[in-house]
Amino acid sequence: MKQTTPTILMIEPTGFGFNPEAAATNSFQRELQDFTPGQVQDIALLEFRNAVAELRNLGVEVITMRDPENAGTPDSVFPNNWFSTHAEGQLVTYPMASPSRRNERRQQVLEQIKEACRCGEHVRLEFFEDQETPVFLEGTGSMVLDRVNKIAYAAVSPRTNADVLQQFCDKLGYQAVTFKAYGAAGELIYHTNVMMCVGDTFAVVALDTVDEQDREKLRTSLTDNGKEIIEISKEQTYQHFAGNMLQVENQQGERILVMSKAAYESLTPQQLEQMQAHNEHILYLPIHMIEKAGGGSIRCMIAELFRKR
Repeated sequence: MKQTTPTILMIEPTGFGFNPEAAATNSFQRELQDFTPGQVQDIALLEFRNAVAELRNLGVEVITMRDPENAGTPDSVFPNNWFSTHAEGQLVTYPMASPSRRNERRQQVLEQIKEACRCGEHVRLEFFEDQETPVFLEGTGSMVLDRVNKIAYAAVSPRTNADVLQQFCDKLGYQAVTFKAYGAAGELIYHTNVMMCVGDTFAVVALDTVDEQDREKLRTSLTDNGKEIIEISKEQTYQHFAGNMLQVENQQGERILVMSKAAYESLTPQQLEQMQAHNEHILYLPIHMIEKAGGGSIRCMIAELFRKR
């Protein structure tokens, strides 16, 4: 069992932009008045293509698919929210809070994922959207997975429901570690991967966003499972997406910690030194438009593809 993979999927956007449906629970989004919708899309596309090129330059296998024109899916550049793959051969699809995001679960994409990963089982959790009172679990946005120790870390929120989380854990043999974490205005942080990242031997986490009653539980679980905790601050989390990182590897087996340029520039020398000790490469990518208008960062743009062992 490995924490990281050298193969990822990224979705090239055709209609990226501010999504008012998603903004109701994502305080990180901004509606940009100084840009036309066309300019927002054009800049995001340049950021996306640069990110793909930089990842490939470091030896990561990046599979890309293009969103259909006029699909009405402004958040499609963030595919990690609606599916995940697992080395035991499962493909999991998730219930999404925004109706527009449910259209991202296209059969063409699913078929390509199944072929790339040799998935033998499709675990469908999207039926939770159709309940009388819909509840949600938005993939590896809602959960940060310690794949080696089979732990799903989850900050409960309107998009991260404990019952759906338990269903995921029961199906895939994970243990849930839940907690509350708060945004700048005191709201529940909408996605766990905004405030923490788990790598093979470390965890980047904004412990000061976590409810005091849950903080020690989270710290203990991480350290007991062999992770060196690299603390980041509320300000780095809220203003610079510093928690939204992902460790991947390249074809040579080198570990790469991927983050946005904004996140990188917010780090202290000590934090960066700690991260460098666990990774052969630190890759930081300029995605300012995607972060501002979309309310997500580079981790959200990367869907890991774990091939069945």
